[in-house]
Amino acid sequence: MKDLLYLKDEQLKEFIENLFIGYRESFGDAKKTLDKYSLGIAHHKVIHIISINHGITISNLLKKLKVTKQSLNRILNDLVKFNIISFEKDEKDSRMKHIYLTKKGKEIFDEIFSSQKKRIYNALIKSSSLEVNNFKSVLKKIINE
Repeated sequence: MKDLLYLKDEQLKEFIENLFIGYRESFGDAKKTLDKYSLGIAHHKVIHIISINHGITISNLLKKLKVTKQSLNRILNDLVKFNIISFEKDEKDSRMKHIYLTKKGKEIFDEIFSSQKKRIYNALIKSSSLEVNNFKSVLKKIINE
């Protein structure tokens, strides 16, 4: 553990490169499905967040994605046009909208998830419990959770 306390710039660059390549590969698995539906990475991010947070509000989606209203609005309009998401007004506050995946949206998410899960599952199954827990711990610290 002592050698980790003295990480040099070259080691940090290599770590960042590995994060980038891991991101590229795991999200590259989804590209075939995204292309099939004329969707991009931004669409995928929104679909993913909505799939985990059923009925999320636009303001909470903005906070999770850390994007501007303008850029999110463009993506949401595309997803509505392609019948991937739907909105429902809040029962108490009609100004607030909740976002849900449609049946088609759920099918697209499942297709994307299926392609990504293979790579992640194979990596996890080849790792020890300690490696998985340590990796999750480091990721949470990078994310600031």
